[in-house]
Amino acid sequence: MSAPGYPSPQQPPYPNSQQGGIALPPYPVGSGGYGDPGSNAPPPGFQGGYQPVPDQPIMYQPGPGGPAPHPGPPYGSPVPVPMPTGVPPGLEYLTQTNNQYEIKNSLGQKIFTAKEKNDCCTRNCCGALRSFDMKIKDNADREVIRLIRPYRCASCWCPCCLQEMEVQAPPGTVVGYVKQDWHPCYPKFSIQGPNKETLMKLEGPCMACNCCSDVNFDLKGKDGTGDPIGRISKQWTGLLKEAFTDADNFGIQFPLDMDVKMKAVLMGACFLIDFMFFEKVGDANQRNTVFS
Repeated sequence: MSAPGYPSPQQPPYPNSQQGGIALPPYPVGSGGYGDPGSNAPPPGFQGGYQPVPDQPIMYQPGPGGPAPHPGPPYGSPVPVPMPTGVPPGLEYLTQTNNQYEIKNSLGQKIFTAKEKNDCCTRNCCGALRSFDMKIKDNADREVIRLIRPYRCASCWCPCCLQEMEVQAPPGTVVGYVKQDWHPCYPKFSIQGPNKETLMKLEGPCMACNCCSDVNFDLKGKDGTGDPIGRISKQWTGLLKEAFTDADNFGIQFPLDMDVKMKAVLMGACFLIDFMFFEKVGDANQRNTVFS
């Protein structure tokens, strides 16, 4: 006995050979069907093609005309981000606790965005001295600069483990470092090249706090003397914003003919200064001097 749907050994193979030597197809060919020349038009409501059998699963054959059983999102569309539980709709942005920045040119046009990559445990336990990776992306969402800050001390009482930041542009290629120099009163930094050779010096005021004025960190030559050639400024944004928010505005000035890689390193120095002296975490007060 053969299984249903399969010919038995005694059954002739398809096509069936009939008397007279005429071979017939395995299935009868209907004449006068819809679509044949001279046939009448189908009645209204007629659906051609495969008609599903009741109580039987519907299976589709892949092909240009077959419908997709599970249509997915178009290629390149953004992947939905899981929503935090217990957060009212529209307030998801307020759950983000990592620092985010917008970098604009002198005309106020946004050219880069920066976002800190960190975890909750590091932020709460290490505060403003925490280590982090920061990705800086352009308007096309391409990562162009990466800042890597290890965990270090920031007090003049620990001269052997002061602050340092590595600058990569593009990510994976080190273009320079920002290293804090020990001084009992003033915050000083060395702007270094990829081989940790000192190229410029950065020096700030004894009290890094602003009351109705900007806080300036002057950029000088590698010996630290002479007139400033650039500046990193913590800008005064108003009494209400300074008192009730942690949002800060910074400005960077440098010569137009400066190497573009050193401009990227100065950008990293600006972020390091922000975290060292103007970052407020929880109830902890922000630092103002190198003593704290």
